[in-house]
Amino acid sequence: MMPRAFFLTASALALASCAAGPPPEIATPVPVLPESFLFAPDTQQETTLAGLLPVDDPAFDTLAAQALASSPTLAEAAARVEQARAGAARAGAERLPDIGANASVTGTRTNPASFGGDLPPGVTFDTERVSYAANLTARWDLDLFGRLRAQERAALARIDSANASRRAVRNALLAEIAASVIDWRTVEARDAEVRSDLASARELARLADVRERAGIAPGFDRVRAEGSAASSRSRLAALESERTRLLGRLVTLTAQSGAQVRAALAQGEADAHLPAPPETLPSALLANRPDVLAAAATLAAEDAELAATARRRFPTFDLSGAIGLLAFGIGDVFDSESVVGSLAATIAGPLLDFGRIQAEIDGAAAEKKAAFEAYRGTVYTALGDAEAGYGLVAAADVEARAAAAEAANLQRAARLANTRYEAGLADFLTVLEARRAADASGERAAAALGRARRARVLLWQALGGNDLP
Repeated sequence: MMPRAFFLTASALALASCAAGPPPEIATPVPVLPESFLFAPDTQQETTLAGLLPVDDPAFDTLAAQALASSPTLAEAAARVEQARAGAARAGAERLPDIGANASVTGTRTNPASFGGDLPPGVTFDTERVSYAANLTARWDLDLFGRLRAQERAALARIDSANASRRAVRNALLAEIAASVIDWRTVEARDAEVRSDLASARELARLADVRERAGIAPGFDRVRAEGSAASSRSRLAALESERTRLLGRLVTLTAQSGAQVRAALAQGEADAHLPAPPETLPSALLANRPDVLAAAATLAAEDAELAATARRRFPTFDLSGAIGLLAFGIGDVFDSESVVGSLAATIAGPLLDFGRIQAEIDGAAAEKKAAFEAYRGTVYTALGDAEAGYGLVAAADVEARAAAAEAANLQRAARLANTRYEAGLADFLTVLEARRAADASGERAAAALGRARRARVLLWQALGGNDLP
């Protein structure tokens, strides 16, 4: 009779859950990407992705190694991975039997009057006794409908998401350090150009002073030359404040002291080489961008969570058992008569929950929809970043070449004006105007070159980054 009742109950629960239908289907098509990037180079280049970073600069190598070893942001991301692994271990353990042990000593005292009257003649019992018990217990959810398996899949997908997020944090950290090192080298190059401008302005002021003392030129020429020198000194002071800002930023990124960062930056020098951007396809972003991989893993986790939630409609089948010892005297604990045990099979499931589980399923389906739209948004953000990265490199290269040509021409014009002035073929105002036009052209060229090198760091990050060589 008991087995028959058990199977009838199981059938009723299964039919009740099946009547509700399968979980909702949420379409998750792969986003459609173009076949190529609009601003990608036309010719195939042999440049590696890592070549876009200043890997030849010893300062970058030193600061990057220090940051990877001690950055709090990266350590936090690593802790998130450990947290996800712990969650997956817990989800996997839920599918295995739960085995426990317990022991107890219980003392009881019974009131004879609790039986409602006198006991029959010859019948006696102890009103006080002590029991000794020790048991091994076991319980196992058979997971016939896969709810626990789906939860484990979700937990494993969250490990993938955490790992991808950690890689994204690592890429952002390296990109910030690379950009800061490039900015530092750019400030050094601008400093050298401004000091050259200052030396030229001082020479003009000296020459104007000599001419003024000789009575062959007005004092206005000297004042204008000194004004040009003062402008150069002001630009030098502004560059020093820029250095201070960059130093503080690198201290934050690397978790090192200012003295250590300064010592690292003292290594190496600016590199004028601009590597060509590597050629790749938009579809490669789906496999290379860590934020895209994290969003895809989150989508997979939400899909598994939806499956687990839908399986709550189905009954659970548990097996449980216990074996142990129960004795009423300490000396009888290990007697064969003290061995006790139990074995049970349990089925439980919803019959009428007034829409509670369906509401949870609808919520899980909405979570999956949101995760899919977030994935799509991340994919197109990556596409936009890569397009902008290629376009920025191309535009920055054009600017750098134009700025370098402008500086060369203006410096040549200043030298010619000075030569003509010394030969008596030009007045001092012409020299001063030529010098003023040439001033800052070298600084602009150095700044443009720095922007071109920085654009390559942005492209490196936009394409997904990679491990350092």
